[in-house]
Amino acid sequence: MITARKRLAVARFWFEGNAFSPLQTTLASFREREWTSGRAALGAARGTESELAAVAEFADAHPKWEVTVLRCCSANPGGPIDDDAYAAIRDEILAGLTGQRWDAVYLSLHGAAIARGEAAPDLALVRAAAAAARCPVGASFDLHANLDPAIATHLAAASSYRTYPHVDMKATAARVLDQLVRAVAGETRPRVVVHPLRLLLPSFNMRTSAGPMADAEAAARKLERGSVLDVAVFGGFPYADTPSTGASVLAVADGDAAIAAEAAAAIATMLRARADEFTPRLVAAEEGIRLALSAPPGLVAVTDPADNPLSGGAADTPGLLRALLAVRPGAPTVFAYFADEAVVAQARAAGEGAKLAVVLGGKRSAAFGSGVAASARVARLCRARFVNEGPMERGLAVDLGNSAVLDVDGVQVIVTSRVGAANDPAFFAAHGVDLAATRLLCAKAKNHFRAAFEPLCARIFDVDCPGPASADLRSLPFRNVQVLPSPGASRERGQG
Repeated sequence: MITARKRLAVARFWFEGNAFSPLQTTLASFREREWTSGRAALGAARGTESELAAVAEFADAHPKWEVTVLRCCSANPGGPIDDDAYAAIRDEILAGLTGQRWDAVYLSLHGAAIARGEAAPDLALVRAAAAAARCPVGASFDLHANLDPAIATHLAAASSYRTYPHVDMKATAARVLDQLVRAVAGETRPRVVVHPLRLLLPSFNMRTSAGPMADAEAAARKLERGSVLDVAVFGGFPYADTPSTGASVLAVADGDAAIAAEAAAAIATMLRARADEFTPRLVAAEEGIRLALSAPPGLVAVTDPADNPLSGGAADTPGLLRALLAVRPGAPTVFAYFADEAVVAQARAAGEGAKLAVVLGGKRSAAFGSGVAASARVARLCRARFVNEGPMERGLAVDLGNSAVLDVDGVQVIVTSRVGAANDPAFFAAHGVDLAATRLLCAKAKNHFRAAFEPLCARIFDVDCPGPASADLRSLPFRNVQVLPSPGASRERGQG
């Protein structure tokens, strides 16, 4: 007797929305970063540290399961997704699920998506997928997800990234797939609960190497025994500005929702007691630059979290560059970066070695400062195409278009055509930057930057500048959140 193979459907919708970002998120935004399906999706994921790499390994290790990969897409963090883009992604995934027999569905989600016409896109997709597939649905989430508690009623399996910087994307997906297999086999009867904390926490101090989030993750692991299958800690993403924005805890238990609720509540109590520890203490930009230059020899970095592209920044705010030029570092310095296609085109038209009058920053929005007018020399013309070295998103191919390196008063200023993260050494290698010969590296970045650069830098200083992802939550015009921000960033000398 031939037993029919179990059928697993896979889809991915990974997007983190910043309501204050000047970036427009369209279907093109997804096509530029990740837009794949079918065997090609798994082939491209093999050897990377991604959720789909876990799916590829699952397919190899489970010959009794037939894996079908539907639409998989992701976009860089930015403003709300336009209605047409969200509808196109949702409808394609649902069309693939409808009218076929499935034994399980795995969704790779972020959990902090926002769209203009849909209050909770992740919840809406999970709810619709469960109805269309009529089988257990599992989902993986980012540590910064903003979860509406209603999502729990549609899930049979769930987990979140346990590291920040996020270096466990593949492991997270593998946990969800394992939960699904066990549920389908009848080994478990999973019950999922989401416990909202009603706290809006700054995302800056959520690193899992030390501090309150590290302790919360350690406590969550100790609870995962017996019938408690998974405890996922979510710091939330405050810049989404939705009614469900905020920290939460999700728990999965075998057979008893009360046990899941008890586990989630225990971690929630711990986070509430330590909420003040999430408030960062940053220095002003000029002070941070001077502290970096007085640090021990070697590469030192200054990061501007308020314009971090992985928090919805547009690589456009001028505050850090203006401070850098005021300090005049007098040492090999690199500034990363501005995304300005017009300046890149201007540099390419002039050619290497040419001198230009440029305005850097303040192009997408003047809300965070006017641009810096400068005289620049075209040091190099490049193509910002590279493969991440990792550890975060190792193996991910990135293409930020044509780019240029401008010499502005002795500072190498990188300018790209598209917005992306400057968190990987491969970004700098693509621009001909020798990090070993660089003293000061100024980057529009936050915690993810540290995954690759903490081992390379003598010190990293984080500074306070205006921007759409400001650490001072009180500086942002929230409209939809249901809780008030915790106290914002204060400036305290020497923190970094």
